[in-house]
Amino acid sequence: MPNRNTKTRPLNLHAGEIVEVRSEQEILATLDERGGIDGMPFMPEMLEFCGKRFRVFKRADKTCDTINLTGSRRMYDMVHLEGLRCNGGAHAGCQAMCLFFWKEAWLRRVDRDESRSFATDRADASAAAAPVRCNHDRLIQLTQTQGAANNGEIHYRCQATELLHASEPLPWWDVRQYVREILSQNVGVLDVLKSLFFRAFYRSVHTVGYRAQLAMYNTVQRWRGSEPFPFLAGTLDKTPRETLDLQPGELVQVKPYSEILTTLNKRNRNQGLSFDAEMVPYCETKRRVLARVERIIDERTGRMVTFTKDCLILEGAVCCAKYSDRRLFCPRSIYPYWREIWLKRVEEKPVESREELAGSRKV
Repeated sequence: MPNRNTKTRPLNLHAGEIVEVRSEQEILATLDERGGIDGMPFMPEMLEFCGKRFRVFKRADKTCDTINLTGSRRMYDMVHLEGLRCNGGAHAGCQAMCLFFWKEAWLRRVDRDESRSFATDRADASAAAAPVRCNHDRLIQLTQTQGAANNGEIHYRCQATELLHASEPLPWWDVRQYVREILSQNVGVLDVLKSLFFRAFYRSVHTVGYRAQLAMYNTVQRWRGSEPFPFLAGTLDKTPRETLDLQPGELVQVKPYSEILTTLNKRNRNQGLSFDAEMVPYCETKRRVLARVERIIDERTGRMVTFTKDCLILEGAVCCAKYSDRRLFCPRSIYPYWREIWLKRVEEKPVESREELAGSRKV
């Protein structure tokens, strides 16, 4: 459980607000010896955004526990900013592309008239003049854990590996979390009601009339043009593999859910990689390949893990925590990983040159 910093006044930011990232000097002045606040480290990859303005994507009043898989974790005075993801530059090129967590102490609200009071300027100057317990060099050193050189293996430290130190357990039944989601404008009332309805339906399916209820649900979803029931399971003992050699920028279409199920085992895995319910809404949609993922940091151990098989992330295809048990509406927007066998390449028509277009008009 983090020891909350009471020296800084929270901004209580809402989704959609414009903020400015404070200067490097100001931010360094807020950090403790471990390079963070309340257990959440400030990472070197975030420095390039200092002095720039961004829109708040969502408040991070909670997040999902990707270390012990216990559900949700309560967080305080943090937000995610639109489009700001880690490029792994200070962490040996980790390709997970996680959204950064921003403590509100590292940001300042930009008022509509962009005016700043004398009291605010004086507070900023005072923060910048405060003694620094973590300088730039120390921030870089902290990307590797102490004793990381054991057996010649480096262990890395980042916001994802320190998640448990920066949060506390949040029971799924604590309704206050959903009130906070609505008040912060992370989600709407209708979103909450839809999720509650689905959870109730999900529980009823496992009690009586499984096939009939499932058929009715999928019929209604087809009529609405929405995704089918996302908790079906594969049946294979040994899963197949397909090689497309897809590259970043290529256009692909995600196969129908029914086809993907034929590639999964009973644990919904293909060649060791799981297909999650949160990926079902992207079935049959067209996306561009954002990257081929070859290495990521294991959040439990801090070790760099290398993938030996095809693993891709797609533009805009993120976890929306719409169906996730015990962690609904997690704002973290993690990129799920895709096997090539779940995708098919879309051949694009070549773009006509201006000369060709002019010629066609003359004809």
